[in-house]
Amino acid sequence: MPPDTMDFLPFHADEQAAQRLAGQRTGLAPIRPFLPEQHRAFFSQLPYLFTATPDATGWPMASVLTGPPGFVGSPDPFTLAIDALPRDGDPAGPGFVAGAGIGLLGIDLATRRRNRANGRIVERDRGLTVHVAQSFGNCPQYIQTRSVAPTAKEAGPVETLSALDEAARDLIESADTFFVASRARAELGDEGGFDMSHRGGRPGFVGARRDTLVIPDFRGNRFFNTLGNLLGDPRAGLLFVNFDTGELLQLQGKVTVDWHPGEARPDGAERLWRVEVERAGRTPSAFPYRSTFGSYAPSTLHTGVW
Repeated sequence: MPPDTMDFLPFHADEQAAQRLAGQRTGLAPIRPFLPEQHRAFFSQLPYLFTATPDATGWPMASVLTGPPGFVGSPDPFTLAIDALPRDGDPAGPGFVAGAGIGLLGIDLATRRRNRANGRIVERDRGLTVHVAQSFGNCPQYIQTRSVAPTAKEAGPVETLSALDEAARDLIESADTFFVASRARAELGDEGGFDMSHRGGRPGFVGARRDTLVIPDFRGNRFFNTLGNLLGDPRAGLLFVNFDTGELLQLQGKVTVDWHPGEARPDGAERLWRVEVERAGRTPSAFPYRSTFGSYAPSTLHTGVW
């Protein structure tokens, strides 16, 4: 059967549970078991690709792969060929192995377009070959536009943090964008997998209180992919990017969700989730681009901060 005639995949059980907790009606997910032509073309235009992969214990880690536009290709609707490997020293690097699950987020910060995919790494040599199990598009909400230009500055060594220090909290609380890696619980098998997602807001929308992050969940696409995954497996990986310097802050923590918070929340927040940070690593100049801020998404301007 040609891919374009296949039915959409259903939401998995934990996504459906999250939808019910949020008071949303469940239905079919616009998730395909292959890459539509427009997604295949989109991934090939990108110079960066945000990733979710497991560490040695299966805990999701968030990272990013980079290369010149065209470093991601799609030789067929079920495959992404990535002509890149993790940077030297990337704490997530050991998880990029054949047989490992992977979640992928392609996002064009200049146009607010984004597509997500997940599947499994089937080969690693000078790059990665990924068999795609799920693919779907996302709306442009909460994506701030940026133009990016490559820089020749090399990444510095990874600094392991025993706790969030002032510089880490400053980066978190000044961010208008971050990325979150999650995974479905293992019992869901092929219905689940790893996921990489984007969150955005005005600077200050993420609160950092010692080693706890408090994050508002604004009205979104109502798929509840991330929160559904976190219902079944509360382990998450977060990635914050300093788009001015290229510094990356990679975090791992356990998540609890407050589905019905009180009045103490930013405007537009429908729920709150808290991340108790257990591990953190900071790498100078690891994102090999420098950016010029463009504009906030219209949806972002209707949200508040702590």
